[in-house]
Amino acid sequence: MRSHSKFALFVLLGVLTYSYPALTQDGDPLLASIHKAGELKVAIGSVPPWIYLSPNGEAKGFQADVMNLVVKGMGLPPITPRLIGWGGQIPALLAHQVDMIAPSLAITEDRCKVVAFSDVIAVRQNALFVRPGNPKHLTGYSQIAHRPEIKLAVVTGSVQDAYAAALGIKAEQLVRVPDNQAGVATVTGGRADAVALSSSAIPNPEQKGVESVVDPQAPVNGFAVLFRKEDLRFRDAFNKQLDALRSNGMLKDLVVNAGAASGLSEAERAVSWDLLSKYRKPSDLVPGCG
Repeated sequence: MRSHSKFALFVLLGVLTYSYPALTQDGDPLLASIHKAGELKVAIGSVPPWIYLSPNGEAKGFQADVMNLVVKGMGLPPITPRLIGWGGQIPALLAHQVDMIAPSLAITEDRCKVVAFSDVIAVRQNALFVRPGNPKHLTGYSQIAHRPEIKLAVVTGSVQDAYAAALGIKAEQLVRVPDNQAGVATVTGGRADAVALSSSAIPNPEQKGVESVVDPQAPVNGFAVLFRKEDLRFRDAFNKQLDALRSNGMLKDLVVNAGAASGLSEAERAVSWDLLSKYRKPSDLVPGCG
């Protein structure tokens, strides 16, 4: 992936710097703030290999690669990560503690009311992670609503949490957890029969004592960078550079390489890109979300 990233940086620096001059001429307030601070602050969660903090405090992984390529093309420095819990990321953005949020929060109607999303960077199918051999013979979320003996772990506030409620899965069936890793621990520890996550949330799941059961009936979730609604000009410039990554094939390379790092087969990696290629705008996934 590193060689691909270097090539992409060369391409972006050579021919794709049109957004940054336009923003400086227009006096974009977020850009001015970034230059004054000398850094671009980004809220991230820890979801290796998609995004995580290295021992020296740098953001690594697929999401970091994409964001760094885009902001480099805008003439900006690499992102400065701020590790923030999922529930605190949007409040931190609105309070101007960070400049944007890495694409780990799914695009939803409620979030679209308070923040602006970039174009889509990743798309994930919902899945259940169960103990090896799937002893409860689970096939999808809707089945759990009709089996009150099943305990389902959900990350509090996640799209899977909301989807479980919409399907009528009872509150007493839910085991609420703070993050993906805690969800897996509830399954391997016997406190839950499954944890509801996106299909690629747990890299190499068999190494962590679980296996994935993809639910084809569940909605597809899209992920994008989050901005304040007052920063639409900056978001639009970001999108121009992101679109360039789509056009020159670098986004596909990054998606496929990230899939390999997470243990997906070659066929699964191809499916991952094919799914993403169907969606570009947030409104493609959530109508009315601009």
